[in-house]
Amino acid sequence: MADIAVAATAPDAGTASGGVEIAGVTKHYGESTAVDDLSLSIRPGEFLSLLGPSGCGKTTTLRMIAGFEHPDSGDIRISGRSVLGLPPYKREVNTVFQAYALFPHMTVAENVAYGLQQRGVPKAEQRERVAEALDMVQLRRFADRKPTMLSGGQQQRIALSRALINRPSVLLLDEPLAALDRQLREEMQVELKLLQSRLGTTFVFVTHDQGEALSMSDRIAVMRAGRIEQLDAPDAIYAAPASAYVASFIGQQNFIRGVAADGDAIETPLGLIEGRWGAGRVERGAEAVAAIRPEFIQLDSAGATGAGADGRVLSVSYLGETLQVVVGVADGQTLLVRTPAPNAPRVAVDDDVRCTWATSDARLFAADGAPTSATHVIALPKAVR
Repeated sequence: MADIAVAATAPDAGTASGGVEIAGVTKHYGESTAVDDLSLSIRPGEFLSLLGPSGCGKTTTLRMIAGFEHPDSGDIRISGRSVLGLPPYKREVNTVFQAYALFPHMTVAENVAYGLQQRGVPKAEQRERVAEALDMVQLRRFADRKPTMLSGGQQQRIALSRALINRPSVLLLDEPLAALDRQLREEMQVELKLLQSRLGTTFVFVTHDQGEALSMSDRIAVMRAGRIEQLDAPDAIYAAPASAYVASFIGQQNFIRGVAADGDAIETPLGLIEGRWGAGRVERGAEAVAAIRPEFIQLDSAGATGAGADGRVLSVSYLGETLQVVVGVADGQTLLVRTPAPNAPRVAVDDDVRCTWATSDARLFAADGAPTSATHVIALPKAVR
C-alpha cells in the first residue's frame, strides 16, 4: 500500500528549496517500530498533513525532519541536502508545538524577536521583521502585551509568528490547534491555510483530526503502523479511500461485512452489494466489506427498487444543516443516513423505508482494517429486532 501511495508523489520534490525527501526511513524505540521503511516526497510550498491515530508514527516522522529524533536507517533531505546528523538549529526548519512554549515574562514582540536575538540580527532589522511578522498574524497592536493577557488562539498565532520570523524553508506543526475549543480551532484552520497560501512556505502538519486535515491540506498522508496507507488530495481520499482502514478513519461510513463474490461485488446479509474495489480486488470467498457514506444513501418508500436494503426507522435527529436518520436493516445492523435538511424526506420512528444508493458510491475492500464494531454499524437491541 505504501509503495502505491509514494509512487504518486513528485520525484524531485526534495531537490528544490522547501522540498523534503524522506527515503527509506526506519525508527525503532527498543523492540517497537515507530516508523517502518517510510518514503515520502513533500513538494516545495505545499501544505501536507500527516494524519493518523496515536502511535501511527506521524509525530516521530515530524521530529526526525526537525532533528529532535534521528532515524536508525534511511535518509532525510531538505532542499536537496541530507540533514542526517545536523542539529535542529542548523536545519531550514522551525517547529510549532501544541504547547505554545511562550516566555511569560516577555512581551509579544520580545517573544517573536527571540530567535533573531539569538542569531545576532541588528536591532533595527529586528524591529522591522517583528512588525512584519506580527502583521502576518494580525497581532501588531498587541506587541507590548504579555502573552498571558491574550486568548489561546492569539497565543498560538504568536508561536506561529515566532516560528516564521526566521524565514524557514519548512514549517513543522505538531497538533498546534489541539488545545483550542472547537469554534476557535475552526477559525484558526482558515487563518493557517490563508497564511500558508500567502507565504508559500512548505507546511508539514501533524494531526489526528480528520476535519483539520481535510480543510487545510493540499495532500494528506494517512499513516498506519509507521507506514503510509494512502497519500492523495483530500477530496480523493474522501471519495476514493484505498483501504477499509482509510475509509474508517476519514469521515463516517456504513460498513457491511460479507465475502467477495464474482466481479465487483460482495455477498452480505443485506444481499449482493455491487461497488468499486479500493486498492485491489480480493479472491472470491475472502472476507470483505462494503463501505457507503451516510450522505450517499437516500431514503425511499418501502419496496422501492434499486440497489439498497429495506428497514425500519429507529431514530431521527435534526443536526442543523442535515437530517440524520438511523435505519434498522437485516441481520441486526443499522445504517446511518444523512440528508440535507431542506430536501430531507418526512420520516418518523417506526416508518418502513428503503435505503438506496448508487453502485458507484459503494466502495469494496478487504476486511483488514475495517472496524469490528462502530457507531455507524451496530447490533440492534433485542427489544427492537
